[in-house]
Formats: sequence, structure tokens, C-alpha cells
Amino acid sequence: MWSSFLNGARHRQVFALALPMVLSNITVPLLGLVDTIVIGHLEHAYYLGGVAVGATIISLIFWLLGFLRMSTTGLAAQAVGAGDGERLLQVLARGLLLAWGLALAILLLQQPLMELAFWLVGGSSEVQLYGREYVTVRIWSAPAALTNLVLLGWLLGNQNARAPMWLLILGNGANILLDIWFVLGLGWQVKGAAAASVVADYLAMALGAWLVWRTLQARGLIPSAGFWQRTLHLVAFKRLLGLNRDIFIRALCLQLCFAFMTFQGARLGDEVLAANAVLMNFLMFISFGLDGFAYAVEAMVGKAAGERNRSGFRLACGLNLFWGGVVALLFTLVFALAGEPLIGLITDIPAVRTQASLYLPWLVLMPLAACWCFILDGIFIGTTRGREMRDMMLLSTAGVFFPVWWLAQELGNHGLWLAMLCFMLARGLTLGWAWWRLDRRQGFMVHDDVMRETNDV
Repeated sequence: MWSSFLNGARHRQVFALALPMVLSNITVPLLGLVDTIVIGHLEHAYYLGGVAVGATIISLIFWLLGFLRMSTTGLAAQAVGAGDGERLLQVLARGLLLAWGLALAILLLQQPLMELAFWLVGGSSEVQLYGREYVTVRIWSAPAALTNLVLLGWLLGNQNARAPMWLLILGNGANILLDIWFVLGLGWQVKGAAAASVVADYLAMALGAWLVWRTLQARGLIPSAGFWQRTLHLVAFKRLLGLNRDIFIRALCLQLCFAFMTFQGARLGDEVLAANAVLMNFLMFISFGLDGFAYAVEAMVGKAAGERNRSGFRLACGLNLFWGGVVALLFTLVFALAGEPLIGLITDIPAVRTQASLYLPWLVLMPLAACWCFILDGIFIGTTRGREMRDMMLLSTAGVFFPVWWLAQELGNHGLWLAMLCFMLARGLTLGWAWWRLDRRQGFMVHDDVMRETNDV
């Protein structure tokens, strides 16, 4: 084990998967950062607050459906490890069908969803007005956004990090350029930021479809006789939905905590809401940077599980946990040394800058507290261990985040950030305990029931 860990080729394998995803993932919070910079230089804080609330609502809707990528990555990686081409095709087909059905439901239910979300948000009338403007436009990217989750997960499960990298870079790069043009050039303000995201999502979907088609051709994957009958089998979908249900509950808890940060910040005033929007962009940089290694470990452990290679599985876990910790330390140093200048780059509104600087120390601590849960999430996703992820997230949310906030709410916004820090620590500790327990009895290597049963029907 240790000789393999010290093997430079093994570390290069990690970076071959992780580095493209780190580089491309950073474009995601960079997009949010550009949104915040462009809107943050308008004359009133409520424009920034409106975009923060609107983007949080959209993220809550789309990211709750993040199981589309997660389950697709794990199942595709296991199919690759097992050398099962038809199973690999079925993972793609079922994922796309599920994504399109969910997108249709979102579009049909957009009005009641928006009313419920803004009822929960609160905030000033101006924040509500501009938040609604953002959501009304942005919701129409649902078909493309959900399709992109499946395409991204399937490509990554194929041990191909370059294709997802180009998918994310094109989509987010186009979004940034369109954002500047629509908001500053055309003067569309909040609606411009939303429209830029819609157009960029459809451009990314077109590229993703082409990349998947190239992969299918390279692997020589074509549907065999009876493929669609087996793919559309009700029992197969029922079992797949069971896996996705667990990941959905996990995502619901996670997004509930992030949304609570924004919504509760709105109740503390427009300046606090805007300051939290600035700091949450920094948190997104942390999460998407670390997710590069989480994505790498998903592909690596999923393939090892498909091969039933326990030593390869444990090596993949150790390598990615190590590099995740290194990257987290770098993030901590950056925010400690350059946090305030970065805040000044985002917004020139004095009240917002003052508030953001006040709560900056929480961001300095966050990377080292959070890095472990990101990598451990990847291990459980790659091995399609949805039930354990669900249970540990429920424990961290109901047993840590909300109790800590309740006890510390007299601290105001400091209490919110304390709850988030404790939540991240709890996720890492509980997932680490679950990982240790399963690995001790080789539970990861014997758990391929979902992969097998959703296909052998």
C-alpha cells in the first residue's frame, strides 16, 4: 500500500482526472463571482441581494437534482470497471430520460415553486422584486441544465476528465462573456444575468451531446436487439430511483443549509445579505476546487469497485484525501493573506465591504474543516452507497447545523457561520466513521446490488 502511495505514477493518475476538473470547476464560482461583480457595481445593494436570492433558488432547484450526475458517474464507472458496454449505454439512456422528465415537471410547476420559495425567503420588497425577475428568466434553462448533469456524470464515469472540462469551461466561459454584455453592454441588469445563464446552458448542452457521441463512437457502443425494452423496464427504473432517492435526500439537506444561510441573511438586512453573497462565492471556490478531487475519486473508486480491486480502491481513497488536504491548506492561506483585497474586487459598496470583512475569518477556517467531507462524498458516490450518505447528512443537518444555529442565533450572522463550520466538520467526521466501518468489513467491494439489479432484469 505505502509503496504504491509513494509511486509518482499513481499521483499523476490522480491529477490526470482531478486537475482538469479543478480547473473547470473553478469556472463555476468564477461565474458567480462575475455575476456578483457586475451587479455589485450597480448603485444599490438590493440588486446584488436580488441576484443572490434568485440564484440561490435556482441552485436549490437544480442542485437538489444533482443525483442525476452523481448516480450516473458511479454507475458508469462501475460499468467501465466491469467491462459491460450495454450497461454503460443503459446508464446514459436512463439518466437522460429521467432528466428530461424532471425538467418538464419544473417548467410546468414553476409558478407554485417560485411562490413557495419567495415566501420562505423574506427580505425587502426590492430584493423580492429583482429575485423574481432573475428566477422568471433563469428557470427556462432547466432542460439543458439537467441534461448537462447526466452528460457530465457519464463522461466522468468513463474516466474521461478532459471532456467534462471543456463542457464546463465552454458553458461557464460563455456565461461570463454574455453576463458582461447583457448587464453592462445592453443594460438588462438582473434579467441580463439570468438570460446569460440560460443561453450558456444550451450552448454547453450542444457541446456535451457532441462529446458523448464521440465517446460512443470511440468505444463502439451501439444498442443491441432488445436494448430499449431492457432499458425501459419498470423494475430497473424503480431500483435506480431508490438510489437517486437517497442521494436526493442528501442533496436536500445540503441545499437546505446553504439556502438557510441566504434566507436568514436576508432577514438580517440587505447589507448582511449582500456580504454573505460575497463570502458564499468564496465558499463556492473552496467547494468546486475540492470537488475536482472528489470527482477524481468517484471515477477511480467506481472503476475499482467494478473490477473488485480492493487495494486499488483503498489507494484511490488515500491519494485523493491527501491531495484534498493540501488544496484546502492553500485555500486557507489565500483567504488569510488576500481576503480583504478580494472582497474589494467584488464590490465597492462600503457597507457591504465592511460587513464581508467582519465575517471573513470564518472563510479562513472553512477549507480545512470542509475538505474531508468532499473527498469522502466522492468515495460514497463512486461506490453508489447512497444510503450511508443520506444517513450521515441527516445526522449532520438535524443534529449539528440547526441546533448550533439555534443556540448561537443571538450572535446574528456570526451564529450562521459558526453553524456552517460545525456542519462541515460533522459531515467529514460522520462519513469518515461510516467509511472506516464499511472498509473494515470490505463492505465497499461487495456492494454492487444497485449496479447489477438495475441492469440484469
